[in-house]
Amino acid sequence: MSDLVLLTGAAGRIGTVLRGGLPERGWALRSLDVVPVPDPRPGEEHLVADATDLAAMAEAARGAAAVVHLAGISGESTWPAIRHANIDGTYCALESARLAGVPRVVLASSNHATGYTPRPDGGPLREADAPPRPDTYYGVSKVAMEALGSLYVDRYGLDVVCLRIGSAFAEPTTVRQLATWLSPADTVSLVDAALRAASPGFSVVWGVSDNTRRWWDLSAAEALGYRSDDDAEQYAAALIEAHGEPDPTDPVHARVGGEYTTAAFDAENFQA
Repeated sequence: MSDLVLLTGAAGRIGTVLRGGLPERGWALRSLDVVPVPDPRPGEEHLVADATDLAAMAEAARGAAAVVHLAGISGESTWPAIRHANIDGTYCALESARLAGVPRVVLASSNHATGYTPRPDGGPLREADAPPRPDTYYGVSKVAMEALGSLYVDRYGLDVVCLRIGSAFAEPTTVRQLATWLSPADTVSLVDAALRAASPGFSVVWGVSDNTRRWWDLSAAEALGYRSDDDAEQYAAALIEAHGEPDPTDPVHARVGGEYTTAAFDAENFQA
Protein backbone atom coordinates (compact mmCIF):
# COMPACT_ATOMS: atom_id res chain seq x y z
CA MET A 1 0.00 0.00 0.00
CA SER A 2 1.14 3.54 -0.75
CA ASP A 3 2.12 5.61 2.28
CA LEU A 4 1.15 8.88 0.53
CA VAL A 5 -1.45 11.07 2.25
CA LEU A 6 -3.21 14.01 0.59
CA LEU A 7 -3.48 16.63 3.34
CA THR A 8 -5.92 19.47 2.63
CA GLY A 9 -5.77 22.71 4.59
CA ALA A 10 -2.09 21.97 5.04
CA ALA A 11 -1.10 25.60 5.73
CA GLY A 12 -3.51 25.93 8.66
CA ARG A 13 -2.83 25.45 12.35
CA ILE A 14 -3.64 21.74 12.54
CA GLY A 15 -2.23 21.12 9.08
CA THR A 16 1.08 22.59 10.17
CA VAL A 17 1.16 20.29 13.19
CA LEU A 18 0.49 17.25 11.00
CA ARG A 19 3.07 18.30 8.42
CA GLY A 20 5.63 18.18 11.19
CA GLY A 21 4.45 14.96 12.83
CA LEU A 22 3.07 12.57 10.23
CA PRO A 23 6.34 12.17 8.28
CA GLU A 24 7.95 11.05 11.55
CA ARG A 25 5.33 8.28 11.63
CA GLY A 26 6.30 7.15 8.12
CA TRP A 27 3.73 9.02 6.04
CA ALA A 28 4.65 10.88 2.87
CA LEU A 29 2.62 14.05 2.38
CA ARG A 30 1.07 15.79 -0.58
CA SER A 31 0.10 19.10 1.00
CA LEU A 32 -2.69 21.14 -0.54
CA ASP A 33 -3.96 24.61 0.36
CA VAL A 34 -5.23 27.75 -1.36
CA VAL A 35 -2.00 29.47 -0.32
CA PRO A 36 1.58 28.20 -0.60
CA VAL A 37 2.60 25.98 2.30
CA PRO A 38 5.25 27.74 4.40
CA ASP A 39 8.57 26.12 5.30
CA PRO A 40 8.27 23.04 3.08
CA ARG A 41 9.76 19.84 4.47
CA PRO A 42 12.19 17.74 2.45
CA GLY A 43 10.32 15.31 0.24
CA GLU A 44 6.95 16.94 0.81
CA GLU A 45 4.81 17.57 -2.27
CA HIS A 46 3.04 20.94 -2.49
CA LEU A 47 -0.08 21.91 -4.37
CA VAL A 48 -1.82 25.29 -4.45
CA ALA A 49 -5.48 24.53 -5.16
CA ASP A 50 -8.98 25.09 -3.79
CA ALA A 51 -10.39 22.08 -1.93
CA THR A 52 -13.82 22.89 -3.38
CA ASP A 53 -12.49 22.37 -6.93
CA LEU A 54 -13.45 18.76 -7.62
CA ALA A 55 -11.28 18.36 -10.70
CA ALA A 56 -8.22 19.68 -8.86
CA MET A 57 -8.95 17.51 -5.84
CA ALA A 58 -9.43 14.36 -7.92
CA GLU A 59 -6.09 14.96 -9.63
CA ALA A 60 -4.41 15.66 -6.28
CA ALA A 61 -5.78 12.43 -4.80
CA ARG A 62 -4.37 10.15 -7.49
CA GLY A 63 -1.96 7.61 -6.05
CA ALA A 64 -2.71 8.47 -2.42
CA ALA A 65 -3.47 5.92 0.27
CA ALA A 66 -5.71 8.35 2.15
CA VAL A 67 -7.07 11.86 2.26
CA VAL A 68 -6.91 13.84 5.49
CA HIS A 69 -9.38 16.68 5.01
CA LEU A 70 -8.82 19.76 7.15
CA ALA A 71 -9.60 22.49 4.61
CA GLY A 72 -12.46 24.85 5.36
CA ILE A 73 -13.51 27.66 7.66
CA SER A 74 -12.46 26.79 11.21
CA GLY A 75 -15.08 28.84 13.05
CA GLU A 76 -18.43 30.54 12.58
CA SER A 77 -19.09 32.61 9.46
CA THR A 78 -21.93 33.43 7.09
CA TRP A 79 -24.10 30.63 5.76
CA PRO A 80 -22.93 31.02 2.13
CA ALA A 81 -19.29 30.91 3.22
CA ILE A 82 -19.78 27.90 5.51
CA ARG A 83 -21.85 26.03 2.92
CA HIS A 84 -19.27 26.51 0.18
CA ALA A 85 -16.03 25.98 2.09
CA ASN A 86 -17.14 23.32 4.57
CA ILE A 87 -20.02 21.37 3.04
CA ASP A 88 -19.06 21.60 -0.63
CA GLY A 89 -15.43 21.06 0.41
CA THR A 90 -16.29 17.86 2.28
CA TYR A 91 -18.22 16.56 -0.73
CA CYS A 92 -15.19 17.26 -2.94
CA ALA A 93 -12.83 15.48 -0.53
CA LEU A 94 -14.99 12.35 -0.48
CA GLU A 95 -15.92 12.37 -4.17
CA SER A 96 -12.31 12.95 -5.21
CA ALA A 97 -11.28 9.94 -3.11
CA ARG A 98 -13.95 7.84 -4.83
CA LEU A 99 -12.93 9.01 -8.29
CA ALA A 100 -9.23 8.44 -7.62
CA GLY A 101 -9.70 5.06 -5.94
CA VAL A 102 -8.45 6.26 -2.55
CA PRO A 103 -9.81 3.86 0.08
CA ARG A 104 -9.72 6.02 3.22
CA VAL A 105 -10.70 9.55 4.22
CA VAL A 106 -10.11 11.16 7.60
CA LEU A 107 -12.42 14.13 8.20
CA ALA A 108 -11.87 16.94 10.70
CA SER A 109 -15.27 17.15 12.37
CA SER A 110 -15.79 19.12 15.57
CA ASN A 111 -17.30 19.06 19.04
CA HIS A 112 -19.53 21.87 17.72
CA ALA A 113 -21.54 19.27 15.81
CA THR A 114 -22.95 18.47 19.26
CA GLY A 115 -22.42 21.86 20.90
CA TYR A 116 -25.85 22.17 22.55
CA THR A 117 -25.30 18.90 24.41
CA PRO A 118 -25.37 19.62 28.16
CA ARG A 119 -22.04 19.39 29.90
CA PRO A 120 -21.84 15.89 31.41
CA ASP A 121 -21.82 15.43 35.16
CA GLY A 122 -21.91 11.65 35.29
CA GLY A 123 -18.74 10.65 33.48
CA PRO A 124 -17.40 11.22 29.98
CA LEU A 125 -19.82 11.15 27.05
CA ARG A 126 -19.56 8.42 24.46
CA GLU A 127 -20.16 9.41 20.87
CA ALA A 128 -23.60 7.78 20.99
CA ASP A 129 -24.49 9.94 24.00
CA ALA A 130 -24.03 13.09 21.90
CA PRO A 131 -26.13 12.94 18.73
CA PRO A 132 -26.11 15.97 16.43
CA ARG A 133 -27.01 19.19 18.27
CA PRO A 134 -25.05 21.79 16.29
CA ASP A 135 -24.47 25.15 17.93
CA THR A 136 -23.75 27.27 14.81
CA TYR A 137 -23.68 27.15 11.03
CA TYR A 138 -20.14 25.85 11.54
CA GLY A 139 -21.54 23.05 13.70
CA VAL A 140 -24.16 22.27 11.06
CA SER A 141 -21.39 21.89 8.49
CA LYS A 142 -19.73 19.28 10.70
CA VAL A 143 -23.00 17.37 11.05
CA ALA A 144 -23.23 17.42 7.24
CA MET A 145 -19.61 16.28 7.09
CA GLU A 146 -20.36 13.23 9.21
CA ALA A 147 -23.50 12.46 7.18
CA LEU A 148 -21.60 12.64 3.89
CA GLY A 149 -18.93 10.38 5.36
CA SER A 150 -21.57 7.83 6.33
CA LEU A 151 -23.03 7.92 2.81
CA TYR A 152 -19.66 7.28 1.17
CA VAL A 153 -19.02 4.31 3.46
CA ASP A 154 -22.40 2.69 2.86
CA ARG A 155 -22.73 3.43 -0.85
CA TYR A 156 -19.13 3.25 -2.07
CA GLY A 157 -17.30 1.17 0.53
CA LEU A 158 -14.78 3.79 1.65
CA ASP A 159 -13.35 3.81 5.16
CA VAL A 160 -14.18 7.18 6.74
CA VAL A 161 -13.08 8.32 10.18
CA CYS A 162 -14.59 11.54 11.54
CA LEU A 163 -12.62 13.20 14.32
CA ARG A 164 -14.79 15.38 16.58
CA ILE A 165 -11.94 17.68 17.52
CA GLY A 166 -12.09 19.56 20.80
CA SER A 167 -9.65 22.47 21.18
CA ALA A 168 -6.51 21.80 19.15
CA PHE A 169 -4.00 24.38 20.32
CA ALA A 170 -0.42 24.43 21.54
CA GLU A 171 -1.78 24.69 25.08
CA PRO A 172 -5.17 25.40 26.68
CA THR A 173 -5.96 29.10 27.09
CA THR A 174 -9.36 28.97 28.85
CA VAL A 175 -10.87 27.01 31.74
CA ARG A 176 -13.20 25.24 29.28
CA GLN A 177 -10.18 23.96 27.39
CA LEU A 178 -9.04 22.08 30.49
CA ALA A 179 -11.74 19.63 29.37
CA THR A 180 -11.56 20.00 25.59
CA TRP A 181 -7.83 20.37 24.81
CA LEU A 182 -6.19 18.22 22.13
CA SER A 183 -2.43 18.65 22.29
CA PRO A 184 -0.25 18.87 19.17
CA ALA A 185 1.40 15.53 19.91
CA ASP A 186 -1.96 13.86 20.49
CA THR A 187 -3.30 15.42 17.28
CA VAL A 188 -0.60 13.59 15.35
CA SER A 189 -1.24 10.36 17.27
CA LEU A 190 -4.99 10.53 16.62
CA VAL A 191 -4.67 11.12 12.89
CA ASP A 192 -1.99 8.43 12.61
CA ALA A 193 -4.33 5.97 14.35
CA ALA A 194 -7.18 6.92 12.02
CA LEU A 195 -4.91 6.27 9.04
CA ARG A 196 -3.66 2.90 10.29
CA ALA A 197 -6.76 1.32 11.87
CA ALA A 198 -7.79 -1.88 10.14
CA SER A 199 -11.14 -1.55 8.35
CA PRO A 200 -12.73 1.16 10.52
CA GLY A 201 -15.74 1.48 8.19
CA PHE A 202 -17.60 4.58 9.36
CA SER A 203 -16.20 5.79 12.68
CA VAL A 204 -16.91 8.94 14.67
CA VAL A 205 -14.50 9.52 17.54
CA TRP A 206 -13.74 12.31 19.96
CA GLY A 207 -10.53 14.24 19.32
CA VAL A 208 -9.30 15.14 22.78
CA SER A 209 -6.33 14.50 25.01
CA ASP A 210 -6.64 12.34 28.12
CA ASN A 211 -7.47 15.37 30.26
CA THR A 212 -8.37 14.87 33.89
CA ARG A 213 -11.47 17.04 33.33
CA ARG A 214 -12.37 15.81 29.84
CA TRP A 215 -16.06 15.54 28.91
CA TRP A 216 -15.63 12.90 26.23
CA ASP A 217 -14.96 9.19 26.35
CA LEU A 218 -11.85 7.95 24.55
CA SER A 219 -12.87 4.30 24.09
CA ALA A 220 -13.80 4.62 20.40
CA ALA A 221 -10.61 6.51 19.57
CA GLU A 222 -8.55 4.00 21.52
CA ALA A 223 -10.20 1.18 19.57
CA LEU A 224 -8.59 2.71 16.47
CA GLY A 225 -5.19 2.56 18.18
CA TYR A 226 -5.05 6.09 19.64
CA ARG A 227 -3.12 6.62 22.86
CA SER A 228 -2.99 10.05 24.46
CA ASP A 229 0.17 11.20 26.21
CA ASP A 230 -1.03 14.61 27.41
CA ASP A 231 -3.32 16.10 30.06
CA ALA A 232 -4.41 19.75 30.31
CA GLU A 233 -4.36 19.55 34.11
CA GLN A 234 -0.79 20.84 34.18
CA TYR A 235 -2.23 24.21 33.09
CA ALA A 236 -5.17 24.19 35.52
CA ALA A 237 -3.74 26.18 38.42
CA ALA A 238 -2.67 29.12 36.27
CA LEU A 239 -5.90 29.21 34.26
CA ILE A 240 -8.14 29.00 37.33
CA GLU A 241 -6.11 31.71 39.06
CA ALA A 242 -6.58 33.93 36.01
CA HIS A 243 -10.21 33.15 35.18
CA GLY A 244 -11.73 31.49 38.26
CA GLU A 245 -13.47 28.14 38.57
CA PRO A 246 -16.09 27.51 35.88
CA ASP A 247 -19.69 28.40 36.84
CA PRO A 248 -21.89 25.48 35.68
CA THR A 249 -24.89 27.84 35.36
CA ASP A 250 -23.05 30.01 32.84
CA PRO A 251 -23.97 28.93 29.27
CA VAL A 252 -20.28 28.98 28.36
CA HIS A 253 -19.76 26.13 30.81
CA ALA A 254 -23.22 24.52 30.86
CA ARG A 255 -23.03 23.19 27.29
CA VAL A 256 -20.12 21.48 25.60
CA GLY A 257 -20.07 24.02 22.74
CA GLY A 258 -19.10 26.78 25.16
CA GLU A 259 -19.31 30.33 23.85
CA TYR A 260 -20.59 29.04 20.50
CA THR A 261 -23.96 28.47 22.21
CA THR A 262 -24.28 32.09 23.38
CA ALA A 263 -26.08 35.03 21.75
CA ALA A 264 -22.78 36.34 20.45
CA PHE A 265 -23.04 33.66 17.76
CA ASP A 266 -26.58 34.52 16.62
CA ALA A 267 -26.98 34.72 12.84
CA GLU A 268 -27.30 38.53 12.72
CA ASN A 269 -23.72 38.75 13.91
CA PHE A 270 -22.56 36.82 10.84
CA GLN A 271 -24.06 38.59 7.85
CA ALA A 272 -22.36 38.99 4.47
